[in-house]
Amino acid sequence: MNYDAALDTALQRLHDEGRYRTFIDIERQNGQFPHAVWTRPDGSKKPITVWCGNDYLGMGQHPDVLAAMHEALDATGAGSGGTRNISGTTVYHKRLEAELADLHGKEAALVFSSAYIANDATLSTLRAIFPGLIIYSDALNHASMIEGVRRGGGPKRIFRHNDVAHLRELMQADDPAAPKLIAFESIYSMDGDFGPIEAICDLADEMGALTYIDEVHAVGMYGPRGAGVAERDGQMHRIDIINATLAKAYGVFGGYIAASAKMVDAVRSYAPGFIFTTSLPPAVAAGAAASVKFLKTAAGQALRDRQQLQARILKMRLKALGLPIIDHGSHIVPVHVGDPIHCKMLSDMLLDQHGIYVQPINFPTVPRGTERLRFTPSPVHDSAEIDSLVKAMDQLWQHCALNRAEVSA
Repeated sequence: MNYDAALDTALQRLHDEGRYRTFIDIERQNGQFPHAVWTRPDGSKKPITVWCGNDYLGMGQHPDVLAAMHEALDATGAGSGGTRNISGTTVYHKRLEAELADLHGKEAALVFSSAYIANDATLSTLRAIFPGLIIYSDALNHASMIEGVRRGGGPKRIFRHNDVAHLRELMQADDPAAPKLIAFESIYSMDGDFGPIEAICDLADEMGALTYIDEVHAVGMYGPRGAGVAERDGQMHRIDIINATLAKAYGVFGGYIAASAKMVDAVRSYAPGFIFTTSLPPAVAAGAAASVKFLKTAAGQALRDRQQLQARILKMRLKALGLPIIDHGSHIVPVHVGDPIHCKMLSDMLLDQHGIYVQPINFPTVPRGTERLRFTPSPVHDSAEIDSLVKAMDQLWQHCALNRAEVSA
């Protein structure tokens, strides 16, 4: 086989479909986020505003977080030096897990190197803990959940997105005595819609099933202490396993699950994705714990309120331009483009002409024909930056519309 030719063919296919992914080289500016510096391919530099980051609340630059990381770095050095079982458990890891268990009102928490690994490792391991487990998974669950369900190797059922009636049909068709688990998300990040948590918990109670929720895009952002949508909706105590991240609203790195002490102990003891992975650097664990602790406070709620206000303002102003906004009431602001080439074109022009960085979202992250720009306003985006974005989108949307009309003609 000509391996080079096969590689060329595979990469050219992405170019032809308009979905070849280009990494934008940016340098975040401490204390100035969402401002950053973009290094162009020719080596020149341009100041930009980041509009697509997942550091939703700007906690990646918060003084409490940075101070905690400096303290841990000075005290312990760079890395943890091992897996959690072999020299890699420190007071910083234990402190972080205690903060997370308290956040979610659970007996215990377990920190992983990412929320992706936490989903994959936990969901694939549950089948070893509960033989014959049937997993019912929402059709739009994150890739990490899909991979975890698949790798477990047991029976699975895919229910239509947020369709509790379809979920009920699937569950009723299975053996009532079989162990069952419903896996879903609280916020689906590409459309920004919410999962029907209470209805799913009601059905789980009726059917004797466990519940597993991914709160990755919700922790820090919703609920009186930032524990997520389940906390906001008063359903957190009904969820058996909560998965979330430390890399989005908390602004640091890593992922975790929170559950009963027995559940966490079983996953800790059986999951290869936990057992054989070097633990988080102590400085990262310290910074994450400081961020979680801060966002539990009234000051954290003020950040959440400010972020929600900014999201509402941006949605209102983009809608006023007639742009196709997907609005389910969450903090995520997707603008539907529907074509990968035009989506990339808009992204490139925003960056090059206006210093606005928003990455195009194409297949396989979203289905073909639903390509979009996904804006994530934060408390540190001010009114002038919103003005600049709205004006740029107005100008470029009209420009792209004219180009599409000319091509069609």
